[in-house]
Amino acid sequence: TAATQQMNTAALSPAIKSLNYLNNIMAKVDGQLHGAEESVMLNSEGYVAECSGDNIFVIKKGRILTPPIAAGALDGITRGCAMKLCDTMGNSVKEVQLQRYDLFVADEIFLTGTGAEIIPVVEVDKRVIGDGTPGPFTRDLISRFRDLTQSSGTPIYV
Repeated sequence: TAATQQMNTAALSPAIKSLNYLNNIMAKVDGQLHGAEESVMLNSEGYVAECSGDNIFVIKKGRILTPPIAAGALDGITRGCAMKLCDTMGNSVKEVQLQRYDLFVADEIFLTGTGAEIIPVVEVDKRVIGDGTPGPFTRDLISRFRDLTQSSGTPIYV
């Protein structure tokens, strides 16, 4: 978890893609200094907002939870796609305020982002998530996401 807080939504709405990523960059550097590939960012109220470059989802007892946009999360395209895929898998995503504790006791955690797509999280702040390996729901979601990206969208030829 980064020491750098997410930008206060009263100062800059997360719905505005302003390209002002200084806080996110500082959080990423903070995580790297502690040996982490990604950093969890809290908002000014201490709730989980997002990660430095990805949205975050928690699975606990079959429920899939993610911070609401009002907490400071970016309403990303991959986030929305993952939410729709979860629905098709019979598990609706609930947007709720999450605390760090919710991450520590999660059965599974996954992140979504344009570059990362969908990636599992197996450790947060030196605490093992689940059994320390990507969980079954996350593995299935990754497979379905890859199938979707191979069968739809606009091809880019280089």
